[in-house]
Amino acid sequence: MSECVQVMTTASTKEEAAKIAAALLEQRLAACAQIVGPIESRYWWKGRIEQSTEWLCILKTLRVKFPAVEAAIRANHSYEVPEIVACPIKLASEPYLQWLRNETAG
Repeated sequence: MSECVQVMTTASTKEEAAKIAAALLEQRLAACAQIVGPIESRYWWKGRIEQSTEWLCILKTLRVKFPAVEAAIRANHSYEVPEIVACPIKLASEPYLQWLRNETAG
């Protein structure tokens, strides 16, 4: 299993995505945070198809930190059920992976 993961969450505003990114970086729970948007999201919510404009926050971290990452996202998120999805980083340059490990070790 890959030790490095990419975690994604969406936020209703750029400011909220920035708040989440800052919290994770300050706690050394992520080595990198990228904010992309705006994006258009469509999804099922409480029996209806909804549509909203959101901002995507992509975080690079270690798999072992996922529980703390999830908790930090929830603590800084306004959604009742925020998207918190982690995908393994199966292939990446070794210098990048070493940098990721070093920056999340603190």
